[in-house]
Amino acid sequence: MKYVFLLALGLLLRMQGFAQDVVTAKRATISFFSSAPLEDISARTDKAVSAINTKTRAIYFKVPINTFEFEQDLMQQHFNSSYMESNKYPNAEFKGNIVDNVDLTKDGTYQVTVAGTLNIHGVDKTYQEKGTITVQGGTLKAHAKFLVKLVDHKIKVPTIVMKHIAEQVEVTVDGNYTGQGK
Repeated sequence: MKYVFLLALGLLLRMQGFAQDVVTAKRATISFFSSAPLEDISARTDKAVSAINTKTRAIYFKVPINTFEFEQDLMQQHFNSSYMESNKYPNAEFKGNIVDNVDLTKDGTYQVTVAGTLNIHGVDKTYQEKGTITVQGGTLKAHAKFLVKLVDHKIKVPTIVMKHIAEQVEVTVDGNYTGQGK
């Protein structure tokens, strides 16, 4: 996990600027909720890593798929082996930018639009979503909620379980960032 974080941070630093402009979230939380006619499904992980360059407003997230935890072990097994194929596609990754011209070095709460590419299940898809970033005393808190359609990322659901799994899931992302240089 530490290696994944260092790799992500290094990539962001190399592509987007200097270390003093980068804040990181070593344990960002990502959860999802799927409501289907026969069953609601939810899962959560706090093993995502993220970085934001406060100068360029570049943002990066990476999460190991097999770290999502479910209420039922069987759901978790099916999620990893049958749907997400986490052995073949071990991570989900987002690379993008905060579109709005906000100064992330100044305290305040900012409603932002983030645009970029989300790779899930080996498939890239462009997203543009709303979120909130709160800056206080050099630390940032980011929050976003958006929908992901399974078909957009070629995640196949067998017909026999279609009433158990929704065609789209609601994804919630939360990160607490530290490390901003002055």
